[in-house]
Amino acid sequence: MHEIIRQLEEKREKARLGGGQKRIDSQHAKGKLTARERIELLLDDGSFEEWDMFKEHRCTDFGMASEKVPGDGVVIGYGTINGRLVFVFSQDFTVLGGSLSETHAEKICKVMDQAMKVGAPVIGLNDSGGARIQEGVASLGGYADVFQRNVMASGVVPQISLIMGPCAGGAVYSPAMTDFIFMVKDSSYMFVTGPEVVKTVTHEEVTAEELGGAMTHSSKSGVADLAFENDVEALMVIRRMMSFIPGSNREKPPMLPCVDPADRLDMSLDTLVPDNTNQPYDMKELIIKMVDDSDFFELQPDYAKNIIIGFGRMEGSPVGIVANQPLVLAGCLDIKSSIKAARFVRFCDAFNIPVVTLVDVPGFMPGTGQEYGGIIKHGAKLLYAYAECTVPKVTIITRKAYGGAYDVMSSKHLRGDVNLAWPTAEIAVMGPKGAVEIIFREEKNNPEKIAEREAEYKTKFANPFVAGARGFIDDVIMPHETRKRVCRSLAMLKDKELENPWRKHGNIPL
Repeated sequence: MHEIIRQLEEKREKARLGGGQKRIDSQHAKGKLTARERIELLLDDGSFEEWDMFKEHRCTDFGMASEKVPGDGVVIGYGTINGRLVFVFSQDFTVLGGSLSETHAEKICKVMDQAMKVGAPVIGLNDSGGARIQEGVASLGGYADVFQRNVMASGVVPQISLIMGPCAGGAVYSPAMTDFIFMVKDSSYMFVTGPEVVKTVTHEEVTAEELGGAMTHSSKSGVADLAFENDVEALMVIRRMMSFIPGSNREKPPMLPCVDPADRLDMSLDTLVPDNTNQPYDMKELIIKMVDDSDFFELQPDYAKNIIIGFGRMEGSPVGIVANQPLVLAGCLDIKSSIKAARFVRFCDAFNIPVVTLVDVPGFMPGTGQEYGGIIKHGAKLLYAYAECTVPKVTIITRKAYGGAYDVMSSKHLRGDVNLAWPTAEIAVMGPKGAVEIIFREEKNNPEKIAEREAEYKTKFANPFVAGARGFIDDVIMPHETRKRVCRSLAMLKDKELENPWRKHGNIPL
């Protein structure tokens, strides 16, 4: 018995060392934590239960028979974050560069299968050189097995990817199918083909950081949701984000005690919207003054800045917030912002998180760049997402809601539950100037007459009352009571039931 226990401890110690102290020191020298250190920081103290610590690869080609390390380059198991169950896998770069083998993939699949059974999120800490070349097609098959589980888990349990090292080739597609991707600056990158291949094929000179670094993907491509300074910050922010989302699609989002009064008024909001309708203002000010304790968790803050997305709480309950940002492109919807918001709305709908939409949108962005880029289809993604969404939907129109963009932004016609407007709201087919130039084009050479017509159009349409008369707006509210009215609406909607017709799946305009 004592001998078995001694062997067990030896094997455990060997597994904990991964690729050995020299490689652990090398990992630290790059400013990166090891796979196990990351798990310790991510999960509650002492909560981690590890599986498959002794699992080894089965490859014998190219001298691999003598290169066996217990665990095979990935640490898997489950634990808790703030007392709530999560499953985790953490790739170990010190073991053969964290490369994915057949058995490495089997370990990842094991935690994903179990997470699906019990209804708990999966968090993947990615730090891998890619497929293990020595195993050939077996490692590619392993990737495909993981991909299949990503798809099956989508909309069933939340999936979060942290890219904390290299992620290239086939390895990028598993994170791409998860709900959120977070990266670490200067130590992580993602790309389908690396700088050398790019140089050979297109003759472009580009570094790994420029091609697929954290700043590239969080500001240019939109692949990543947030970029962090280091591993520790990334793991701490993930702990915070998990407090907004449920364990599975069978649960409501987690409630937190709230001391911020639901009927709190904020008189400063009455002067948020400028008198000049063409003057911008910061929509984030409204968000921060509306949510509990000014706590807003923004996603993709550096990408498609003309729309804001993120999580907040109202009376302790999480909500997803989508808001046009008049400070950027006047709040117009374009290709990037439509895709950004549509994906977020679909996540909220999948996991029972109510959606609060703040609207100030003059329309879709005009131009050949947008039309050639397919704004018709991409804009339709946001329309589709809102129309399909069955969770509680509360909409506030603060100023402009023009044209098709009015319809798209969670209007009453797309089954908005409560649609409210500020007195400054303008709901019309288009702005007064453009409308008058079309309706009265024969008078365009008479500036006085045009100005008169414009004033007439403003009086008739540049207000919320025409829409209110038709029931498209449920009420016109004072800006200072926005929090109170949203809280009341969400309380009324907490037991809402609405089901879409049965179907295998819709065909979203991809």
